[in-house]
Amino acid sequence: MPDPVVHRLSGLGYGVAGRSDRPTIRLGNWVWQRWGLRVGGTRYPDGIAVGAPSTVTIDLNRSCTAFDAVVGIDDLALGFGAARFSVHGDHGQLWRSEVLRGGDPGVPVHVPIAGNSTIRLKVEPTRRFHVVNVADWAVSRITCD
Repeated sequence: MPDPVVHRLSGLGYGVAGRSDRPTIRLGNWVWQRWGLRVGGTRYPDGIAVGAPSTVTIDLNRSCTAFDAVVGIDDLALGFGAARFSVHGDHGQLWRSEVLRGGDPGVPVHVPIAGNSTIRLKVEPTRRFHVVNVADWAVSRITCD
């Protein structure tokens, strides 16, 4: 059995569903693939950043087993903003955070995703008019067979 392959979201390409042999970010999603993110004063080497509200769809394009990340409001937001993060699979929600606020430490995420063909990463502000400048999925990884 071959070793699992780990894909960094900061290095994924963009594509159309089923048009690759590795995970791809679906076209039409706004994603800032970054290096050197900071959440709650801690620096993370890489990840993706989004505004809120946002949904990022990732086509897995192969058998994958887990999604891992550290989520939180980027320090670029200067302590402002509050949001919930969630991970969804083909048939619904797989994980959801508590409300995270600017300045809070990052929250580790580990979500089993076996059997899904896509995952959706959602960030939702907690108030209707509450602006979240930058929300991070730091050190975000997808593990595939």
